[in-house]
Amino acid sequence: MKKITYKAITAKSLNCFFAIAVAGFMAVGCSGSDDSAPADSGTDDEPGQTFNGPTYADNYTPIGAWANRSQWNLANVHDPTVVKDGEYWYMYQTDASYGNAHEGHGHFHCRRSRDLVTWEYIGATMPGEANWVKDVINEKRATEGRAPIQTITYGYWAPCVRKVGSKFRMYYSVINDAEIEGTDPNTSWGEESYIGMMETSSLASNVWEDKGAVIWQVPDGVEDFRRNGANDWSAYYKYNAIDPSYIETPQGEHWLIYGSWHTGMAAVQIDPVTGKPFQLNNVSDFGVRIAGRGDVNTNRWQGLEGPEIIYNPDTQYYYLFLAYDELSVAYNTRVARSRTITGPYVGINGQDITTGAECWPMLTHPYAFANHTGWVGISHCAVFKDDVANKWYFSSQGRLPENVPGINVSNAVMMGQVREMYWTSDGWPVVSPERYAAVPQTDLTPDNMAGRYEVITMNYAYRTQQRSLVVTLGADGNLTGAMTGTWSYNNTTRTLLLNGRECKVSNGWDWEASPRKTTITFTGLTADGKPIWGKKM
Repeated sequence: MKKITYKAITAKSLNCFFAIAVAGFMAVGCSGSDDSAPADSGTDDEPGQTFNGPTYADNYTPIGAWANRSQWNLANVHDPTVVKDGEYWYMYQTDASYGNAHEGHGHFHCRRSRDLVTWEYIGATMPGEANWVKDVINEKRATEGRAPIQTITYGYWAPCVRKVGSKFRMYYSVINDAEIEGTDPNTSWGEESYIGMMETSSLASNVWEDKGAVIWQVPDGVEDFRRNGANDWSAYYKYNAIDPSYIETPQGEHWLIYGSWHTGMAAVQIDPVTGKPFQLNNVSDFGVRIAGRGDVNTNRWQGLEGPEIIYNPDTQYYYLFLAYDELSVAYNTRVARSRTITGPYVGINGQDITTGAECWPMLTHPYAFANHTGWVGISHCAVFKDDVANKWYFSSQGRLPENVPGINVSNAVMMGQVREMYWTSDGWPVVSPERYAAVPQTDLTPDNMAGRYEVITMNYAYRTQQRSLVVTLGADGNLTGAMTGTWSYNNTTRTLLLNGRECKVSNGWDWEASPRKTTITFTGLTADGKPIWGKKM
């Protein structure tokens, strides 16, 4: 533990260790939480709804072992990436699982679904090791006058899959867990991280060809390879070569977005034929900084990672989604936008994220509705669109909180989550408060909307869940309870106004109810970019 705790590969090496270093656990059912909003006694479905939604347990520890993988559905998912091929959606992920169930069974595990609700485990996409890493490391060490390394302990994180032409490409993160000089992690930085790439012409085949290294950490001359103790996080490299995201612009340019902690996020242009940068001769060839969290000249340790980039043709903006803070509990999702791929990216308050301003709005945060432990660690997202249905989705892992009674190391329970994502009239994304269950959408009247709701207005609080309170939407158009003021509803735009704040409404699945049932949900943003989540009781 000490080696990884003080090892300076990335923040993710520290976080991932605690995420997956559990084994052989016995666990029982997940108990409820003591939330501020009391349970509602009603179990009737919303108007016009007769629907049998998903019933699988959020506490999957009884089936978490490798032998039960056919029952996993979305159990044991971390850092998902999602893409469509034919009738199936395919999901790939970081190597992480409760009790390390995946170990010894390959890397970048895949599952697929026809409806984004029920998922079938397929298998690893990389059955062995990325053996090119050792050769590339030793080629670099030779140019530096260093002795070659003989042994590698690999780590595999954060893939991104995109269709490029007639093929699919997976960009993936791989690291060697070793020091550059000597064996003391307090005096030497760890060996570099790499982004590699695999290709396939058929996701259904799950047969991939590894194309080797795409980009890596490169020294920028500001720091050297030595560390001045365990608290020295000022890295020697320009950008951290993990957490890839990929995009083709409307103009036909191809770009790789990557980075984690340290000096921020980078964008580098990619040759669409090779899938790799056009050249890597100089430090500047490794990309330009498009986002950070603070001034890189005074702070080379910045708490953000997991960039995801999309372009929305309806708004004509690029959207950069970022994972803030450590991943086990505090993880929360921010987003900024730009008219150009390289920025500047700005938040809802007009602040420049490219130069290091704090990013708002926030889209997800640790939370809990009544009758459930709630979820933490909800970020490092995949954002994708169903072009046929014209719907956007947000997918990430969610973790159970720490110290849930009856579950050993409950925070290592990682459930894959898919949520619908909507767009406000001013062009900002908002994420559903409930996971996607393919609930049929019905017309809703103000009479349907009136009633008691659990509402969470999420203030940012490090490693602290935001909990629901009861708000009543009165038939007279007034709000009472934990929120006062007025409300109105427009079914044409499926928009609820709460004191003038725009919230998008959907028929949803109440995952916290027992038994689960359909409900009405809404999601919006405060004026300063904090989520407003609600579900009808």
